[in-house]
Amino acid sequence: MSRGSILLAASVALGAMALSAAGCSKQDKAAVGESGNAVEKADKVRLQLKWMTQAQFAGYYAAKAKGFYTEEKLDVSILPGGPDIVPEQVVAGGGAEFGIDWLPSLLSAREQGTPLVNVAQVFQHSGMREVSFKSSGIKTPADLKGKKVAVWFGGNEFELLATLDKYGIDRNKDVTLVQQPFDMNLLVTKQVVAAAAMTYNEYKQVLDTGVKPEDLSLIDFNEEGTAMLEDGIFAREDWLAKDPKNKDIAARFLRASLKGWAACRDNANECVDVVLKQSPTLGKDHQAWMMAEVNKLVWGPPAGPEPGMMDKAAFRRTADIALKFKVIKKPAEDSAFTPEIYELAKKK
Repeated sequence: MSRGSILLAASVALGAMALSAAGCSKQDKAAVGESGNAVEKADKVRLQLKWMTQAQFAGYYAAKAKGFYTEEKLDVSILPGGPDIVPEQVVAGGGAEFGIDWLPSLLSAREQGTPLVNVAQVFQHSGMREVSFKSSGIKTPADLKGKKVAVWFGGNEFELLATLDKYGIDRNKDVTLVQQPFDMNLLVTKQVVAAAAMTYNEYKQVLDTGVKPEDLSLIDFNEEGTAMLEDGIFAREDWLAKDPKNKDIAARFLRASLKGWAACRDNANECVDVVLKQSPTLGKDHQAWMMAEVNKLVWGPPAGPEPGMMDKAAFRRTADIALKFKVIKKPAEDSAFTPEIYELAKKK
């Protein structure tokens, strides 16, 4: 071989090595850090919300914006909900690893054969109230007897029904229940003496009409002992059991999410801004109100178990009310929730 051929061959070999090194560099760029150490690939998971983007879910958006999910090596997609989206169906169908919904909906889905399990109870208190004008004379639930009362049906009426039952009021004979639209017009125009409202949403709508808080009476189902658990995180049981890694993913997801909720407790205004960047559907004033009220449901007052921990007494009360009013046909078993993910999340 001539000297020129040798030089040409060497040049080709060196070029091939350079191209190979460059290709390797591009291919492994996401897997190798600047120090040359391997970087663990993030696990992709999806969270299906119960409703559209708003401060009700601020903790999850904060966890994403502040990098808490990234710190846990998670790539989290947050999927907004809506009137036509049932989180249980989405998770059951594999459209998301985690979902947010009220516990009675989860119990109903389980009874119908969908293998879902609550892995964390974030809201420790119910945000639902029955609101009336003081001028109507409604001071306690007993005063609803003989009155026209509005409430949302489709699974939202059970706290009111349990309260009526507690006071010996027959819902079919002693009170007129009215299907309530998702606004407060029936109450504001005084077509009913009382209407359902979430503290973080519809109650604010009443105040926005110029009504003062001191002009209103609230029936608090938490105080009545008839409250049901809302906004818990659930997953598929078979997904958790399929691979030990999935329980670890769930624990990391919960740990980061709770950090997000703590951030919203400590800096509510910043969390409101995070939510508004995602969706400006509700104005800043309304979102700020929502954030303040949601923080009470997560953290108190009144004080409750730590967010994420299931209060067994609250679970049983919710399950018993669900059974009584035929949301479920059989008593719910404690296996509808698992403390394991919360315990794993708290270990780190």
